[in-house]
Amino acid sequence: MSAATAFIRAEDLRKQYQVRKGLFGKGKTLHAVAGVDFEVAAGSTFGLVGESGSGKSTLARLLLAAEPPSGGRLHVDGKPLSTRTARERKAFHRLVQPVLQDPYASLNPLMRIGDIVSEPMRIHGLAKGPALAARVAALLQSVGLAPTLAQRFPNELSGGQRQRVAIARALGLAPRALVLDEPVSALDVSIQAQILNLLKDIQQQQGLTYVLISHDLAVVAYMSSRIGVLYLGEFVELGSRDDIIRHPRHPYTRALMASSESRVESGTQGDAMAEIPSPIALPQGCRFQARCPHAAPRCREQQPALRPAGAAHRVACHFDL
Repeated sequence: MSAATAFIRAEDLRKQYQVRKGLFGKGKTLHAVAGVDFEVAAGSTFGLVGESGSGKSTLARLLLAAEPPSGGRLHVDGKPLSTRTARERKAFHRLVQPVLQDPYASLNPLMRIGDIVSEPMRIHGLAKGPALAARVAALLQSVGLAPTLAQRFPNELSGGQRQRVAIARALGLAPRALVLDEPVSALDVSIQAQILNLLKDIQQQQGLTYVLISHDLAVVAYMSSRIGVLYLGEFVELGSRDDIIRHPRHPYTRALMASSESRVESGTQGDAMAEIPSPIALPQGCRFQARCPHAAPRCREQQPALRPAGAAHRVACHFDL
């Protein structure tokens, strides 16, 4: 993919936090995102999958410019984010919008639905009066909700309806990209497919670019054209959907697939595996070696690089699985 066709391009993107244990404890470094490179083509969906604690939500905040990176470069729509002026940064927040995990927590319970959807447009001065009300009604209809719901409060809606409201609010600024951070994990399984299909329809109609973040590989595979498997802040596998689903090369990817299949069969939700190591005390060598069934002495001594495993498929593993 050339830089010209990539709507989002990250180069060695990093985020670290300094943490201190106790009032006089010695400071330590938490490596949340540890140097990732990826590109997202305009109009496509890039799926980011990994357990809780893998760095997915931190990466989402970097993509939304909610936090500055500790290192590396992030280009959006052909421009580096770090060199944008204050005015350009305000415009950027119209360009890329979030849809968050818990639709009840992300909606102000004291505001009516119409005010929630219209608030970003009012802040950016996009519409007012009758034109704003008409825009809110059109947005609610576009996500499958009756315009009369504008007078209700979030607690009067179901979880699926609230997530539709969150999507409508994000679309109000006419963005070109959405960062979808676990957009269906807080919903009943029966509602998840409806929201995912809605997002697919909206993308097709409006040509939006998506970054979809999830712990569930089945959700990511359904929505994405390319997938990155994140573990302790690093990609362990990166490739097309077919590469990842049909020919997984990393043992962590295979574990995520097995966990996803188990959840589908049992109808339960949850993270792929337990006891992910702390990003403060990273393992020596391969970061997955303590949990890997194929680990060898080399894995405990040398960290594998993300190397080619096909035309556009890369894997960070010492062994060809």
